[in-house]
Amino acid sequence: MKPFNGCSKYQIKRFELDIVASQAILAAVSLLCLSHNLRKYGIRKFLFVDRFTGQMVRFRDEYIQKIWISFRLLGLWVLACVVLKIAREVIRLLYVHHDSWWKSVSILLAFVLSWTYLTTISLSACIMFHLVCNLQVIHFDDYGELLERESDVLVFMEEHIRLRHHLSKISHRFRIFLLLQFLVVTASQFVTLFRTTGYRGTFTFINGGDFAVSSIIQVVGIIICLHAAAKISHRAQRIASVASKWHAVLTCVSTDAFLLRSSNNVESLETASNPPSVLVNYSESDLESFDFLGMPSNPQYASYMPSYIRRQAFVMYLLNNPGGITLYGWTVDRSLLNTIFFIELSLVLFVLGKTIVVTTR
Repeated sequence: MKPFNGCSKYQIKRFELDIVASQAILAAVSLLCLSHNLRKYGIRKFLFVDRFTGQMVRFRDEYIQKIWISFRLLGLWVLACVVLKIAREVIRLLYVHHDSWWKSVSILLAFVLSWTYLTTISLSACIMFHLVCNLQVIHFDDYGELLERESDVLVFMEEHIRLRHHLSKISHRFRIFLLLQFLVVTASQFVTLFRTTGYRGTFTFINGGDFAVSSIIQVVGIIICLHAAAKISHRAQRIASVASKWHAVLTCVSTDAFLLRSSNNVESLETASNPPSVLVNYSESDLESFDFLGMPSNPQYASYMPSYIRRQAFVMYLLNNPGGITLYGWTVDRSLLNTIFFIELSLVLFVLGKTIVVTTR
């Protein structure tokens, strides 16, 4: 390494201002959205772990485990990025020092502490959203087990409506935060791209390392939020598949039991010969085929029909109301993630096409 020859080579003020502005705006958005929700709802209702809902005692251990995982995730990412920040500041301190070393060290500590504070605030809002979604994953996993324990469709409907109501509340509380965070991070990344590709001087880790560290923090926050939203959305959409399997199994078992009981009684076989033919000749998913049937004369079949129709109606309800985290009507799932990725890729290629010019002789 060469000795220090000038401050401009190792510190670019335009870069520093862009980095500070993006970090401050992102931290302000996170702090305002998170403090507003916590002040309005309280920590228990905000996390949907209120003891009055009757779920606190039942899922206490799972709640504690998810909270511990979320705080550990926050600590690991903050620690990793602080180490990178300290390494970058120490390297720059070797070249850009002031009149005395104690003054240089004081400035270094002030930079690191302020940067850590902004980073912790930004990631805390993302981790809080991640925690809220993971706590709901516990309830959706329990709902899948409920299909194996119970057979009452009304119980399933009531529980699913409650879960969808919680997801709707989460979407409503975090939609402004997610949208603003995505816009701020996208704008910051494109400013970074413009600055780095349009800079004509020497670009090194010393004068532009903060761009890399701040970009890591912003991208990590976006990934944490999108991963949590997509996870709970797909877990909610998976319920329809589990319910369809449950409906198919019960239908096959009920049909076999009904045919077995009918074959043991000749009179029951004569009166029930028409209803089983309906189950064979018509598709179970075609509800309109039942509109042309009269009331079944077999009492066993009459008790079987309503249960089948209730299960079919429940499955259709799940297929038409999948649930999930939404942003103004857009469900955050793999399809939306693919759309976001290709939009960002198109913008990156557009910026590169405007800033990088290849000349040929």
